[in-house]
Amino acid sequence: MKQRKPILDPAHPMFAKAWVRWACTLTPLAWGGFEMWMGDPMWAILFGAAGVYAGYTLIYKR
Repeated sequence: MKQRKPILDPAHPMFAKAWVRWACTLTPLAWGGFEMWMGDPMWAILFGAAGVYAGYTLIYKR
């Protein structure tokens, strides 16, 4: 059986620098805040969830 690839792989060389991990976490969170400010809660929730997942995977678990 094939092994699944993770959506975000913290072992990937692109995420070696801390500022890249933080940028990949804060960008969707900021965009989610912008979407909430613009009055579209569906996109705000989706981008907020993506930012939380990125933060958990790239910062907390690493």
